Amino acid sequence: MSSLFQPFTPDRNEPPRRRFRPVPLRLLIPNLITLLALCAGLTAIRMALEGKTDVAVYLILLAAILDSMDGRIARLLKGTSKFGAELDSLADFVSFGAVPALVLYLWGMNQAGPFGWIAVLVFSICGALRLARFNVQIDDPNKPAWMANYFTGVPIPAGAILLMLPIYVERSGLPNVLSPPLVTTIYTIVIALLMVSKVPVFSGKKLGARVPRESVLPLFVAAIAFVALLVSYPWEVLAIGTIAYLVSLLVVGMNARRWGEAADAKIAAEKAPVQPPGGDPPVSPPASG
Repeated sequence: MSSLFQPFTPDRNEPPRRRFRPVPLRLLIPNLITLLALCAGLTAIRMALEGKTDVAVYLILLAAILDSMDGRIARLLKGTSKFGAELDSLADFVSFGAVPALVLYLWGMNQAGPFGWIAVLVFSICGALRLARFNVQIDDPNKPAWMANYFTGVPIPAGAILLMLPIYVERSGLPNVLSPPLVTTIYTIVIALLMVSKVPVFSGKKLGARVPRESVLPLFVAAIAFVALLVSYPWEVLAIGTIAYLVSLLVVGMNARRWGEAADAKIAAEKAPVQPPGGDPPVSPPASG
């Protein structure tokens, strides 16, 4: 009987198996930035409840800056992952889909009664729909070539910054036609509809990564001047910048298709084979190697 049930003796030479594999640090850094943006957005709710609207706005802007960094840093470190993409979408909905509307509601839109809360719900729902559509259309094979440099509808971080225009104008001391609660409510619904619209919005994703040498110094001067103005006159800069962005949406939305199709036609003409004189067959570029 002892031969049928041999005692189990583990192989001492076999290295112990690890239950969990270590995660590279380059995968953690982008997710950490996303979580910091989420913390900034959630803390903005607390500041708004305490009546510190200015701090709440600054925290939402900080969340937008961090959100613009996490994806770029992930691509730079080659640390993109499906987990990071899903986490980014969830954080975006909280920080830019729910928090700005709540801050605006506590700031003054609550005086519009039920209509103010309905506007909060509409903005948050449109933000969720905007994120869902963006995630679905990332790998859309039917997207026109010229749309590669445009978003479909206003991105949700930009929508959050646009939404707080009534606060910018009030703090800057400029004439605020958006201050009445019902006007602010209508403005909120307009921004919400822009997020789920099909208006082409320039993304800048294909701008050149290199700057011409003659443009380096002017770029430095412009960046320093902008930062100095933003620090000295934050509300005025935010108000004027937001209004300029709204105007650009109208201009780009009306001309984006024409500009994009013209650019695609130019690229196609440059890639077309050369037609020699005399009606001979087109000559294709010689193959390398």
